[in-house]
Amino acid sequence: MDTRLSIAVQKSGRLSEKSLDLIRSCGIEFNADSRALKASAADFPLDFLFVRDDDIPQYVADGVADIGIVGRNELDESGIELDIVRDLRFAACRLSIAVPNGYPYSGIGSLEGKRIATSYPRILSTILKENGVSAQVVVVSGSVEITVEVGIADAIADLVSTGTTLKMNGLEEAECIYRSSAVMIARSDMDDGKRAVLSRLLERIDAVMNARHKKYILFNLPEEKLPLAAAAIGGMKSPTVTPLMDKGWLSVQSAVDEDRFWSVFEELKKLGAEGILVMNIEKMTE
Repeated sequence: MDTRLSIAVQKSGRLSEKSLDLIRSCGIEFNADSRALKASAADFPLDFLFVRDDDIPQYVADGVADIGIVGRNELDESGIELDIVRDLRFAACRLSIAVPNGYPYSGIGSLEGKRIATSYPRILSTILKENGVSAQVVVVSGSVEITVEVGIADAIADLVSTGTTLKMNGLEEAECIYRSSAVMIARSDMDDGKRAVLSRLLERIDAVMNARHKKYILFNLPEEKLPLAAAAIGGMKSPTVTPLMDKGWLSVQSAVDEDRFWSVFEELKKLGAEGILVMNIEKMTE
């Protein structure tokens, strides 16, 4: 019987959608019925368990699943030691201190002796200890924003995206103290067969992730400008260069980091590049 790998994924929500989209982008087909708790891929040795996100670290630690995709905040809050095999760089969020409007916040030290409400007591306590701050951590499972108004806490530490909910409750974001994104976690005691399957899966994931942060560009360029264009592009080993019928002109192709694209585009225009064509990349290996 072929060795199969089991993965724990959040049953529903934004993290679930992005996790499953990533795996589908790896060419792995499966049925994910919202009512089902298990599924299997037909074209890759991978089985799925759909569970609560805060249960995923324990499922992996107990060997119920071999790997899992979970927010780093849930892993750190669990206190369970597991291998992080990839930072998947999606579902990014931040844990921030929020205080009442007008509170004289001058850094985390200004919370000395205060009551801070949070759903992440382990993470918050660690950060307070690292900064030498003695404060009372008030553990709340939900609706953390209301705790200041009802007198349970003086400040809160909660996940923040836009800050709109904070403003609705008379709070303002004072300081980000922790950042999180989705990570793939794994048991450290997997056998060689499962590690081989994991290696295949990670190779596909890397190809998808590399492509998501790159743009493929093609353009025509005066031949004498090629060294300057190559320096501006950077990235992969060297651009692909093809002579054009027009003497002294070249067709150039290369991949560019997405966060550098516009600066590269502007530099190429200055060098006289013409017919610049930009395309998304579906998969790419370095």
